[in-house]
Amino acid sequence: MSETSIINSLWHRVQDAGDYVNDLSNPTIRLGVTGLARAGKTVFITSLIHNLLHGGRLPFFDAMAEGRINRAYLEPQPNDEIPRFGYHQHLAELTGDPPKWPSSTERIRQLRVTIEFETNSMVRRALGQDRLHLDIIDYPGEWLLDLPLLNMSFEQWSRDAFEMSGKPERLTLAADWRASVMGLDPTMEQSEETAEQLSELFRSYLVSCRADAHALSMLPPGRFLMPGELAGSPALTFSPLQLPNNGRAPKNSLWQMMARRYESYKTHVVKPFFKEHFAKLDRQIVLVDTLSALNAGPGALNDLENTLSAILSCYRPGKNSWLSALLGTKIDRIAFAATKADHLHQSSHERLKKVLETLTHRASERADLAGATVDVMAIASIRSTVEMQISENGETLPLIKGIPLKGERLADVVFDGKEEIAIFPGDLPEDPAQTLLEGRAAPLPGEEDIRFIRFRPPKIELDADGKPIALPHIHLDKVMNFLLGDYLE
Repeated sequence: MSETSIINSLWHRVQDAGDYVNDLSNPTIRLGVTGLARAGKTVFITSLIHNLLHGGRLPFFDAMAEGRINRAYLEPQPNDEIPRFGYHQHLAELTGDPPKWPSSTERIRQLRVTIEFETNSMVRRALGQDRLHLDIIDYPGEWLLDLPLLNMSFEQWSRDAFEMSGKPERLTLAADWRASVMGLDPTMEQSEETAEQLSELFRSYLVSCRADAHALSMLPPGRFLMPGELAGSPALTFSPLQLPNNGRAPKNSLWQMMARRYESYKTHVVKPFFKEHFAKLDRQIVLVDTLSALNAGPGALNDLENTLSAILSCYRPGKNSWLSALLGTKIDRIAFAATKADHLHQSSHERLKKVLETLTHRASERADLAGATVDVMAIASIRSTVEMQISENGETLPLIKGIPLKGERLADVVFDGKEEIAIFPGDLPEDPAQTLLEGRAAPLPGEEDIRFIRFRPPKIELDADGKPIALPHIHLDKVMNFLLGDYLE
C-alpha cells in the first residue's frame, strides 16, 4: 500500500472516530434498508417515516406507545452527494385516486428524520441525549450480491456463473447465452462487437430469471439489472467465459478483455459503494418477497436461501464500540422481514415467519456468533387487505378482501384492478423445512394449489386538509422497536 493510501485510510478512520464521539451527544443511526426487486423497500420507508411523523397506531413501538416521543420531523439531506428519498412523492402516489404502488429502487437514496423524545435514562438526560437522528439509506438489494465479487477472480466468477446457469430452473433461460459462449474460443482476438453481444445475452438471461414466473434472486452483477448512468459503458460490457483449454489467454484476447472489464466493474462500481455507503451502516433491515418465491416453486426457494446467505455474508456484524469506530463500523442489529403478510390471513402469519426463519437459518447462525442480534418477522408496511370469515358446511373459512392488481390471475380469472374480491389465500406448509428439500424439483402434495396474488394499495383515509391520517400496517411497530427502541430508552 502506498504512503498516500495509508494516510488516507488513517484519516478516514480518525473521521469515523470523531463521528462516534459526536454521536455521544447527538446520536445518529445509519439504517440500511434493502431487499431484492419488488420486496417493498420504497413502501416500507414511506410508511416508516409517515408513522414516525404523524404518530400512527404503533402499540409495540415502546417509545411511541409510552408517549415519550415529543415530535419527529424531516431534516435537510446530511450528504450532498446522495439523492434524497422522495417521501412526499411516494406518499402522494399511495394516497392518489386511484392509489398506486411507488416504483422500485434503482439507485441509492437517503433521508434524515430527527426524533425528539423523553429518555428513561438518567445518564442520557445528564448528557442531553433527548434527540436521535435517523439516517435512512435506501439501496437495491441486487447491489449487495456484488460484494462477494470483491474476493472472486474473473475465472472463479465465470466458473460459478456457468455452474449456476446449468441448474434445472435456469438452464432454459440461459440457453441462448450458454450456446453463444460455448461456440467461441476465449483466446480469440478481443472484439467490442462480440463483447456487446455476449453481455446483452447474459443480461437478458438475468432479467428472465428475475421475472415473476421464476422469481430467482441470485443474479450478480447487480448493475446488469439496474445499470442507471452506467448503461452501455465498458464497465457493464462483459460476460463470463469458459476457461481456455491450457488455462492461459493472450494479452489482447477476448478472455483478457472480459477479465479486465470485470476487474474495472469491481474497482469503479462495487468498491465505491462498499466504502462510501455500505461500510458505514449501523443497522440493517432486509426485506424479502417470500411469497413470490413460494409461488415460483422449490427452485426459487432454494435460490432465495442461497441469496440470503450471500447477503448476510457481506455484513460485518457485531457490537459497536470506540474501537470499532477506528477499525470500521459494525452492524449490530439485522432484521429480516417477510413482506406482504397482508396477502395472507393472520392465521398464516406465523407460518410465513417460520418459512423465512428457515431460509435465513445458516446466515443467522453466522451473525449470532459474531455478536449481532438478528430477528425475523412477517410484516406488511401498508396493509392492502382486510380479513373476514365465512362459514361453509359447518366449517369457518378465513378470507382476505381487497382489490387485486390489474393483470393478476387466479386460475382462469384475470383481474381488472378495479373490483374488490374476497378469497381464501391458501395455507402455508406446517413444516417450512419441507419447502427447502435440497434438489426438490416438484411441489409437495397441496403446494400446486398455492397461489398468492398481489393487491392494489388500500384507499387511505384523509383528514380535513386532505392529508393521510394513518397508513395501516402489520407489525411495522415491532420492526421499529427492534431497530430503534434501545436508542429511545
